[in-house]
Amino acid sequence: MFAAMVSSSVVVLVVAVFLASTVEMVEALTIVLAVGNTRGWRSCVEGTAAAFACLVFLVAAFGPALVRVPLVTLHLVVGVILLIFGMQWLRKSILRASGLKEKSDEDKRYRSTVERLETLGRPDGRDGVAFAVAFKGVFLEGLEVVITVITLGTSAHRLALAAEVSVVAVVLVGVTGAAVAKQLTKVPENAMKMSVGILLTSYGTFWTGEGLRVHWPGGDTWLALLVGIYFLVTWLLVQHLRRSDLALNEVSR
Repeated sequence: MFAAMVSSSVVVLVVAVFLASTVEMVEALTIVLAVGNTRGWRSCVEGTAAAFACLVFLVAAFGPALVRVPLVTLHLVVGVILLIFGMQWLRKSILRASGLKEKSDEDKRYRSTVERLETLGRPDGRDGVAFAVAFKGVFLEGLEVVITVITLGTSAHRLALAAEVSVVAVVLVGVTGAAVAKQLTKVPENAMKMSVGILLTSYGTFWTGEGLRVHWPGGDTWLALLVGIYFLVTWLLVQHLRRSDLALNEVSR
């Protein structure tokens, strides 16, 4: 029974961290490719490396510190943070799935970044613009990964596992992106964002309940049930919004 509960918690943790890391790194990769192909790779690589160094420092500095926070307080704080992040991801993905918001388009983001960079002059030596844009893109996208790794990893007392899963996702995205750089639109980003939203919201609900001393029957196995509940609610909301949008379109004709 204990092994089953642990495996349920670990599966949710691994899937949530892997998908969140993959989504954010696809977006960061788009920016890096646009900068490198437009402004040159030297300063782009330097900016990317500097961003990764800062992110690693944040994990090393704040991860172990959170472990020393009382467990009940940690669960409550982490639960609320995950609920906020999860609900934001879910809201956007539901609107995109229902057609009320434009879906993410990595090729469009790539072209937009290239067009913006091409309007700027290029220096003879190191390119400060390339460094800054690459650094900002990787750092901001990676920061969400760091928050996910630290909050999920520390609350589940599996920070090392969460960090390892995140590194695997980053490496896979990097290798895949280098091989198929022109096919970023084939990555099912919107579906992945919806999955991440469901998982983070489920984890946030569970840990918030733990922080409020709610007794979950079956322990960590409730995570799987929460994922199922949020998946069903998300699907129903998407169907409702689609029907409402179709009805409004019919009336407006």
